[in-house]
Amino acid sequence: MIITHLHPDHWDADAIALLDKNLPVICPAHIAATVTAYGFTNVRAIDSSLNFKGVQLSLTPGKHGTGEIGEKMGMVNGFVLSSGSESIYVAGDTIWCDDVRATIEKYRPQYIAVAGGAATFDTGDPVTMTTGHIGMLCTAFPEIHVLVTHLEAISTCTENRKCIRRKIAGRNFYDRCHIPEDGETLYLH
Repeated sequence: MIITHLHPDHWDADAIALLDKNLPVICPAHIAATVTAYGFTNVRAIDSSLNFKGVQLSLTPGKHGTGEIGEKMGMVNGFVLSSGSESIYVAGDTIWCDDVRATIEKYRPQYIAVAGGAATFDTGDPVTMTTGHIGMLCTAFPEIHVLVTHLEAISTCTENRKCIRRKIAGRNFYDRCHIPEDGETLYLH
């Protein structure tokens, strides 16, 4: 299991209670002690990179919003998972920002999974990617396939699947933007 950060929509009491405490857990070093305190015995803290069963995992930075809201959301991370010539960048809960651009330029993944939905609180800018952010990503990196996730998962999302599909189709990114349904399995190749 890979944990990007400990916000309750990613790490909650039900998951803690249900998961096998011997399950290998890979997480950023700054949250490893908290995960261990919940009884998990096979925690692998990552500061920059780690090889796990032939997969190279690299920790990446993100920006979970801007201004005061972004500061309150705290540190978030993503991961690049590479095996040979194939890689996927799980950006985590981040908006489109210089950190995301730099990660893509450094690792050149074939796929990137982004938290979409434009999650927004009563004040401030979105704390996850908007369709505008996804469009900027697609324009900057036309070779990457984008998996738009985290949709309708939390009540603060202001863009749903239907909205995002419509906007992406209008910009001709539909052939490389994939918006999976809940529980759908995607085969990447």
